[in-house]
Amino acid sequence: MALQQWNDEQFEQGILSEMLTVVDFSATWCGPCKKLHPIIEELAKEYEGKIQAVEVDVGIAQKTAAKYNVFSVPQIIFFRAGERLATMNGLQSKGKIAEQIERLLV
Repeated sequence: MALQQWNDEQFEQGILSEMLTVVDFSATWCGPCKKLHPIIEELAKEYEGKIQAVEVDVGIAQKTAAKYNVFSVPQIIFFRAGERLATMNGLQSKGKIAEQIERLLV
C-alpha cells in the first residue's frame, strides 16, 4: 500500500478527518526522508483502519509547509479533526513513531 501524496488543497481537506492522520513531510532530495518512507508505509499497514498516513513533499506543498513551520525534513506531524496533536523532527525509529501513534489513539 503506497502512501498517498497530498498537495496543498488535499492537505486542507484531509486533515479534517476524525481518524488520526500521520503526515510525513519530506523532499525528494532528502536522504533521511527516503529511509523514513518505508517505516511510515509499514506503520500504515499495521494500523490500517486506525490511522491514515500520507506524504507531503515540501517542494510541491510549499504553502502547507510554511503554514506548519516545516523548515527541516523529515518531519512528522500528527493531526485529528484539523488539530495538530504532536510533531516529531528528523529520522525516527519505527518503535518511537508507533509509541506516539499509540499515545494519540487513546
